Amino acid sequence: MSASALTALAAALTVVTAVPAAPHPVPVTARAETPVVYDDEAGGNANADDPAVWVDPTRPGRSLVIGTLKEGGLDVYGLDGRRLQHLAAPPAPGADAAPGRFNNVDLVYGFELNGRRTDLAVVSDRGRDRIRAYAIDPAAAAGRAPLRDVTAADVAPVFAANEAEVDEQTTSYGLAAYRDGDDAYVVVSQRERSRLRLLELEDRGGRVGYRTESTLDLPTSFALPGGTSWRPCADPGELPQVEGMAVDQEEHVLYAAQEAVGLWRVELDDEEFERPELLDRVREYGTPWTYDEVEEECVLDTAHDPGLGGEHLSADAEGVTVYHGADGAGYVLASSQGDDSFAVYAREGDHAYLGSFAVTDGTATDGVQHSDGATVVNVPLGSAFPKGLLVTHDGEATPADGDREGTNFKFTRWDAVAAAFPSPLTVDTRSFDPRDAD
Repeated sequence: MSASALTALAAALTVVTAVPAAPHPVPVTARAETPVVYDDEAGGNANADDPAVWVDPTRPGRSLVIGTLKEGGLDVYGLDGRRLQHLAAPPAPGADAAPGRFNNVDLVYGFELNGRRTDLAVVSDRGRDRIRAYAIDPAAAAGRAPLRDVTAADVAPVFAANEAEVDEQTTSYGLAAYRDGDDAYVVVSQRERSRLRLLELEDRGGRVGYRTESTLDLPTSFALPGGTSWRPCADPGELPQVEGMAVDQEEHVLYAAQEAVGLWRVELDDEEFERPELLDRVREYGTPWTYDEVEEECVLDTAHDPGLGGEHLSADAEGVTVYHGADGAGYVLASSQGDDSFAVYAREGDHAYLGSFAVTDGTATDGVQHSDGATVVNVPLGSAFPKGLLVTHDGEATPADGDREGTNFKFTRWDAVAAAFPSPLTVDTRSFDPRDAD
């Protein structure tokens, strides 16, 4: 099915299933955190954004957390939050060109590279509009860098037609990866656009390249009751973009958070995007707005909110991750950035909303605000996280250092999240192995 046909179909989806009003988010606290990074010249323009967890095949307690830092590149952490490795983003190729800027990261286990099964961290480089790949050394110990750049030299821009368009920065943004048998894929979203692209990874002489398999344009306007239409709030020239995404590794279903719209479900079948389904809307859905040119921001006309929005996500809808349970059970988690919470939906059936949680201040760590990215792992990761791990981006790490913008990642035990709900969520460490999913 073509992207334009899919867009027309999706635009007609103006009604979603009603769900009960959400309770107040239940509080949980993080067990560990990474060092604070700063988005200024002294801090290397580092701005934490999206995490991924690599599970060590023989010593789970030595697993790694990999986090993007935008222009600051990529950091690798131990489960205690200690930084083990830093990788710089590519420099600008010319005086007027944009430097590399790493937005999202995900994992591919067992990719056949140069005849050997290799675990990869794949990264969306928003600055250069490429996908970059890093081989992970499972034997790396303290003092050895576990990640190595294996990106093919000839990879082309994902969305831009040429380098001039790359420098205009309507480029790669969000990213999610999955395997289908021996094949590996990444879904990439486009900055300031509603476009998604499905890429297949390929071995190019011992380096990782990719080719396009499918493209999908999500709706940019929505029909409302009474024959009117609504466009989500955006700066001039921008369309409602997607960043947070995750793929159900067993069902091959993409969950994508269109920031000012809501959470989409898209099946991935035969290397193609299928018809998108809007699972939940942000609270602001359908609300009229104007653009304040002085402040350069959208102003919502909340006095005339038609009440068509959802009750569980406050814009922006951001980081998405999937907790896999047995026989299709489990959860889809989405960051409700506008109210510093995370909404939890059932993975199976009609994806019923089950409640929300917030990572709040504790004795060892501060809470999580304005979270962009998140990832959850169900398997035991040593004594610190014996029943799984949730990693969340914190967009407002404290204590603050003057006026510097500080960000980092928080590590929370999954069983602590599960137990916080009035009806506890599932803790299942056995039925799904992220290293053996396709």
